[in-house]
Amino acid sequence: MYVKALERPKSLFGEFDRKPGDHLTTHYCPGCGHGNLHKYIAEAIDQLGIQNRTILVNPVGCSVFAYYYFDVGNVQAPHGRAPAAATGVKRALPDSIVISYQGYGALAAIGGNEILHAASRGENISVFFVNNAIYGMTGGQMAPTTLLGQRTSTSPTGRAIDREGFPLRVSELLATLEGPTYIERVALYDSKSRMRARKAIKKALQNQVEERGFSLVEVLSPCPTGWGMTPGDSCAWISDHLVRTFPLGVIKDLSAERHGWTRRRRTVAVEEIPGILGRLRNRADAPLGSFDPGGIPARYRNARVKIAGFGGQGVLFLGKLLAEVGIAEGFHVSWLPSYGPEMRGGTANCHVNISRTPVGSPLVSDPSVLIALNRPSLDKFEREVVAGGVIIYDSSLIDVPPTRQDVEIVAIPVTEIADRIGSPKVANMVALGAFMGVTQLLGREPIARVIKRMTKKEALLDLNLQAVEAGAGFVGALHADLWAV
Repeated sequence: MYVKALERPKSLFGEFDRKPGDHLTTHYCPGCGHGNLHKYIAEAIDQLGIQNRTILVNPVGCSVFAYYYFDVGNVQAPHGRAPAAATGVKRALPDSIVISYQGYGALAAIGGNEILHAASRGENISVFFVNNAIYGMTGGQMAPTTLLGQRTSTSPTGRAIDREGFPLRVSELLATLEGPTYIERVALYDSKSRMRARKAIKKALQNQVEERGFSLVEVLSPCPTGWGMTPGDSCAWISDHLVRTFPLGVIKDLSAERHGWTRRRRTVAVEEIPGILGRLRNRADAPLGSFDPGGIPARYRNARVKIAGFGGQGVLFLGKLLAEVGIAEGFHVSWLPSYGPEMRGGTANCHVNISRTPVGSPLVSDPSVLIALNRPSLDKFEREVVAGGVIIYDSSLIDVPPTRQDVEIVAIPVTEIADRIGSPKVANMVALGAFMGVTQLLGREPIARVIKRMTKKEALLDLNLQAVEAGAGFVGALHADLWAV
């Protein structure tokens, strides 16, 4: 009979089943400090009893696959954006314990602005900053924290003051701000330094549990592969060189005087949002939409719309206008623009949800309605439309009709109609009229009000209203009388 005295923290998976290949070892290089740091974070999570509340936010870097190992919630963030993502998670779920786990590039380079403002706001999150003075994941390039004289793949003669400037001391920089509560720099090169690191990590998490505000622990970590050293030599290099530029110790600590300092930010109920924005009607006082739902075809009642064309055709404006009308009618809406770097003349598309139920995601990957204003857009997005949906396309510019047999096809010479009205600039309004005529989803008066509010040039107002009527009249679904201005 035996008693198990030591075991892996419960906040780490027993076996790494999410990881391809060997499920018993990590993907980190031999001697890397990430393994130690993972262990200390997981131990602290277990000791504080917060596993079911913890959400780990990690961006691109060596730790990009931390979700292989931690048995907690996880949010993957773009490179450098972990503090922003962590802020959003914490604001939305104030009872959660949010960890931002970042390396030198993600935090000190591309994410420098993110960490600066999260710290300045005093966000109640815990940040663990791994500093090994190079970009270890992508080939050993010089990093913001590379030492003077240190050779890297992009500074083969060593970092020089006159060429690359000085190493960035992130902890000292953040400590000058009023927002942070606790900042400490630790290292992982011997037993004594590792014990101090373990203690600092737990304190950073304890501070968050007690709502004491922003905590950051900078960890000087070995990178044997990137430094071209053995694991033993890399630990010695931290002690002999890295610590001289980045001294260890507590840099700022206001923990004792900031218990409950952040105060729990008041959450806002969904029904409060209309009043706060001052634009939406109270949904308890008015029904959704102007039309009787029975008069709207079922496939259009929760419309998922993708609008696509060239930059300059008013694609994004059309999507935004649809969303604004949806708001005026009391629907749940979202509008997500997407455009190429060329802007005018480049490709552009946007995603619009107009729904009677809450919108789970602004992304429209399976549109029920596609409005295609040029052939490349039709070719690209035709296959995405759900069976039973509708494709509205500009037959003036698209000479090859859609090939789908399981959707409704509406061919309308959008550009030609706009030219006849007096300006090709109102082609998007013709498409709007076609959309209204086909779906019968939104009211004509709200459309007119929103167009009046959003049209900046007075000369285009009458043209816009006529264009909507012309588009609606073409599909024959709305009354033929002119819009009253």
